[in-house]
Amino acid sequence: CSFGLFFAGLHHVIPRSRFIPGMTILTSATLFMELMRYRKGCGWMNDALHFVLGDQLRKHEMEGKFTGSFYYFFGVTMTAYLFPKPAASLGIAQLAIADPSASFFGRHTRHIYWSRIEGGLGGIGRNKGVLGFLGGALCCFPYNYRVLSLAKWAGGAIPGGKQSLLIASLALGVAGAFADLAVPTPAVVMPNKILGVKVPPFHIDDNFVVPIFSGWACTKIFGLLGWPLGLELGDNILF
Repeated sequence: CSFGLFFAGLHHVIPRSRFIPGMTILTSATLFMELMRYRKGCGWMNDALHFVLGDQLRKHEMEGKFTGSFYYFFGVTMTAYLFPKPAASLGIAQLAIADPSASFFGRHTRHIYWSRIEGGLGGIGRNKGVLGFLGGALCCFPYNYRVLSLAKWAGGAIPGGKQSLLIASLALGVAGAFADLAVPTPAVVMPNKILGVKVPPFHIDDNFVVPIFSGWACTKIFGLLGWPLGLELGDNILF
């Protein structure tokens, strides 16, 4: 969570013209590492990755699939590129909070049968749970409320007042948690070959999906509430 909020903070304080190129370099370097770590002579990369991340690696990541780091950096980069700064910062933050929160509540409520979505609903939510989704959404609410309360509103007044603030804070959390819910477990992996050409082991990852969907949802929420897409958040986001 702290790692994700750190990047949301970086995106907020670093000018867009510098943040996106910097993230592009970091994403490219991570992709290079992912492509090379299982090649002959580069096994030390994989050993180093296991040493640093250890138990944080998921089963499919240890078996040769790309780690979440690449998808996280790629997702942050694309979110910053696609959306206005406030929407992108909030989108990145939803991933930081909704993903671990939904996972926590999902693990602790997996014994509650009605909450589980074993086979998925049309592929959505496979092996996840409704209670995990709700927990993730609610955990995002306090952060969103605080950030939007401290934003620099024109005239000092929030359009729609406190009611709009509550709606936006909750809707953003729901968007982030829904995006996390929509990504099935285990991950959907691309075929080894496409038209006879071998392709890297890309898969659908929540670290990529959540910030982009949340950033998009933020622009729609702001639009429906009549809020400016260029709304300036607080100098330090939270205080």
